[in-house]
Amino acid sequence: EVDFWILPIIQGFVQIEELVVNYNESSDDDKSSPETPPQECSCVDDVHPTFLVALISRRSRHRAGMRYKRRGVDKNGNVANYVETEQLIHVHNHTLSYIQTRGSVPVFWSQVGYRYNPRPRLDKSENETVSCFRAHFEEQLKNYKKQVIINLVDQTGREKIIGDAYLKQVLLYNNANLTYVSFDFHEHW
Repeated sequence: EVDFWILPIIQGFVQIEELVVNYNESSDDDKSSPETPPQECSCVDDVHPTFLVALISRRSRHRAGMRYKRRGVDKNGNVANYVETEQLIHVHNHTLSYIQTRGSVPVFWSQVGYRYNPRPRLDKSENETVSCFRAHFEEQLKNYKKQVIINLVDQTGREKIIGDAYLKQVLLYNNANLTYVSFDFHEHW
């Protein structure tokens, strides 16, 4: 009987915008040749299609915290600063959805100190991490079926220890529904 008093809330972001695409400003490459007859539009929306775009980000209540203060995974498989972002596009009575998640690397690690970018350290062994890593990705795969992991940590600098531990856990987990990609954006900066 108290459901009436409970207000569901999210910590996150929601924005919905209506966009109109104007095809009139096309390049010379997009224009048809003299041999090609002009195509007639089949409906008004084809001239200036209207898209409804929504962006929704939801931050998890588990292991939320300040950067450099809350890192890694906990004993239940929750990662620090986990966010699920969904992009929705609605056009011509069709709705498309794309979901991406992000969070801290799901191993036991931390950064100690108050200075900028403190050196990361592993807090537990590989064997102590296996069950928590597994719990994290079992929940991910239950919710999203397949996952593409994009590891963004520095692969050669001070974060290398975290990246290596992450890859080792992925290899130990050995699940066909996980695809692991290492992208060191420090090299492409």
